[in-house]
Amino acid sequence: MLIDHISLGVVDLERAMAFYDSVLEPLGGSRLLTRPGNAGYGTAGRPKPRFWIRRRDDASPPFQPEMHVAFQAPDRAAVDAFYARALRLGATDNGKPGLRPRYHENFYAAYVIDPDGHRLEAVHHRPPA
Repeated sequence: MLIDHISLGVVDLERAMAFYDSVLEPLGGSRLLTRPGNAGYGTAGRPKPRFWIRRRDDASPPFQPEMHVAFQAPDRAAVDAFYARALRLGATDNGKPGLRPRYHENFYAAYVIDPDGHRLEAVHHRPPA
């Protein structure tokens, strides 16, 4: 893997932890580490978190229009659950769950903008079981 980890700045760490604790759960992710001012997420059996949120007073949405974080989903139902939970927790719809055949025939994804303005995606690449 080319990327070791990624971190996003958030204004309200408690709100962000509640958001990511919930939306990453159907994708197999969980909070692995909490430290003053930040929290790290990953999957069971991994030695360290790969996704971090950090409390920053100056946190704002990324300026690059194509900057987003895409999370792998184990199946299409997990993509649907990620999307539903994200909207329930204050995210904005940025693309309902569904196939995106312009990428490939089994590209199933959903897109949201989190409460801090970060663009997120959950994606599954295989056909339904």
